[in-house]
Amino acid sequence: MKKTLTLIICLLSLQFAKAAPDFFQNDKLTGDDIKAHTDTTILPVVNQPAPLPYQSGIYKKRLDSIKKDIPLDYNEYVQSYIEIYMRNREEMGKVLGLTKYYFPIYEKAFHDAGIPDEIKYLSIVESKLDPYAVSRVGATGPWQFMFTTARLYGLNMDDYVDERRDPIQASYAAAAYLKDAYQEFGDWLLAIASYNCGKSNVERAIEKAGGATDFWSIRQYLPNETRGYVPAFIAVAYVMNYYNHHNIVPQVCNIAMKTDTVLVNKFLPLSTVAQTLNLDLAQLTILNPSYKRQIINGTANKPRRMIIPQIDKTKYAALYEALNNSTYAAAAPQPMVYAAAYHERKEAKTPSYHKVRRGETLRDIADNYGIEVQDIKVWNHLHSNKAVVGQRLKVKESADEPEEKPAKSKTHNYVTYKVKRGDTLSGIASKFDGASVAKIRELNGLKKGELQPGMTIKISKG
Repeated sequence: MKKTLTLIICLLSLQFAKAAPDFFQNDKLTGDDIKAHTDTTILPVVNQPAPLPYQSGIYKKRLDSIKKDIPLDYNEYVQSYIEIYMRNREEMGKVLGLTKYYFPIYEKAFHDAGIPDEIKYLSIVESKLDPYAVSRVGATGPWQFMFTTARLYGLNMDDYVDERRDPIQASYAAAAYLKDAYQEFGDWLLAIASYNCGKSNVERAIEKAGGATDFWSIRQYLPNETRGYVPAFIAVAYVMNYYNHHNIVPQVCNIAMKTDTVLVNKFLPLSTVAQTLNLDLAQLTILNPSYKRQIINGTANKPRRMIIPQIDKTKYAALYEALNNSTYAAAAPQPMVYAAAYHERKEAKTPSYHKVRRGETLRDIADNYGIEVQDIKVWNHLHSNKAVVGQRLKVKESADEPEEKPAKSKTHNYVTYKVKRGDTLSGIASKFDGASVAKIRELNGLKKGELQPGMTIKISKG
């Protein structure tokens, strides 16, 4: 009887140890640093990872065989996340189907930026390859960019477009961030960790670890979520390469694989294009996820890209008519008129601050000044959508002064900035109009982007 009871307790303990929350949820955890995003999908925290199974040698051998530029270490933490992904076979099958469309886009962006191809797996940890993914604090798109950092890395957001949702544009921005992080830390796993928790958190962890410069040595000093973020990345790399060994079946990708790119120089509804070319509007929308109103807001000075499924040559005339006949633009819905008013407000001189009046919401204030609610939240460090009566809110990005005013030089074309503890190059660049990590590094001869508290660096005036 005692032996039977002992066996039952052991079995229950084993099941409890292996239990973990569903990985595939969209909640987020906020970091404290300007980075590609300030939050990512919450990973199940593995405080006591399950013991390595007897097949551990096989897992390690498989990871070693696909390793290229990024270390794909195998340990109990990686094993725990491999098991979590393998338990979600249907979800992973869907993701595998989507890789057929999205991975070639990522691979080109990473090749152009000169960063490792295998970083493409990080987008699965971030968003499951969903361009419409939005976290509870506003991180958006397949690479989960926050508003401020998206702007810092060249992405555009307005009432008509959100380039964080554009797989092409967002991939180039993610590549730029990760390349900057690698140049600062000299280690790809640390660069990946900083994508989750921010460069300053990684820097602090390195300091606490006595100057260690590899992920596993500083892991215990990182935020809880980041401790699982890198193992999850390695686990995804494993599953994406060895899914067929674990009964994971790729689902059919319903996105058109063969496409054409067209430049549009006017306001053109996607519904008009779909009707003219007899295309499925849902299919056309997923190919162009960055257009928030399903309207391409192209102009003669700034044409916009539209991606369409490859069409038969007999439809070329209809496509030409849709792109060039002004009657199509006239058929666009009312928001096109609103866009003209929006640009007029942007050009007019507007105040830098707004005092909240009774009955006003953040949406009311944003609409009044032609900006986004997320703009107001970022500029004023707000964590909710509540507008407090009497509160003085910044309604211009330029009103957000640097924490420490630089000493202006009368004889040079730059200003100076004294580095504070916790500063990063990307964080400093975000405080000055026209500044970038590359420009700061070049002006100050920072080959590896190393910063020391107390040092004075030059910031170009533009």
